[in-house]
Amino acid sequence: MDKATLSRSVRLFRAFRYEQTDRDTFYRVLAQDSADQVESFTPLDGRVLLDVGGGPGYFAEAFRAKGARYVGLDPDVGELSARGTPGQDMVRASGTNLPVRTGSVDVCYSSNVLEHVSTPHAMLAEMVRVTKPGGTVFLSFTPWWSPWGGHETSPWHYFGGHYAARRFAGRHGHEPKNRFGTSLFAFSVGAALRWAKRCEDATLVRALPRYHPSWATWVVHVPGLREVASWNAVLVLRKNGDSRKNGDAGNNADARKDGDV
Repeated sequence: MDKATLSRSVRLFRAFRYEQTDRDTFYRVLAQDSADQVESFTPLDGRVLLDVGGGPGYFAEAFRAKGARYVGLDPDVGELSARGTPGQDMVRASGTNLPVRTGSVDVCYSSNVLEHVSTPHAMLAEMVRVTKPGGTVFLSFTPWWSPWGGHETSPWHYFGGHYAARRFAGRHGHEPKNRFGTSLFAFSVGAALRWAKRCEDATLVRALPRYHPSWATWVVHVPGLREVASWNAVLVLRKNGDSRKNGDAGNNADARKDGDV
């Protein structure tokens, strides 16, 4: 992949301007960069990759182009069908209760989903549970105090999530897609790092700000500053080798219903 250079960061932030108005442009750029970024940590060719929050398929195209055996999952029918009929190997399910066997995927990936989950620790544990020993968990999310923490209600979320939602509705005549307390929650880089360091089933390999050049990755390790300056935070974990206790990571969820991956 291209190194995490300043020009890469500029390209991503320029694409981000279209996140609300031209999703195709933004998500194609982001998906390609994400596939490159994941591949810098683990091989993708021939590997089974589960995308928690796969949405309408932008990431499916990028990961399959790398040779990955892609399976996407999303709880939102609207997201799955945003580009028409849901794509191949896309499943409707919750990220906090994955219908996937313990230790069955090589890579468990998630982009910008964790902040939309009311119980983020449960989703993190599920992602670790379904990953094979030695496999990779790669997840990114938008911290609440990031300039984009309130999503389309930003930057007014700095005055409170409920206020930002009311302001958005008053100005636009409809509720925001990402409603604080319902589909958007305050989660911090610090909380994610504390969870990762306490996790008995996986080891934290790297934490970094997703869009920043390599020389700026230090910001994710500075309490306070990281919550604002990271913009989007990445955690990369390696599943520990002993799989006998994997069920503990998913709240003893080894037994899954028919249709499990």
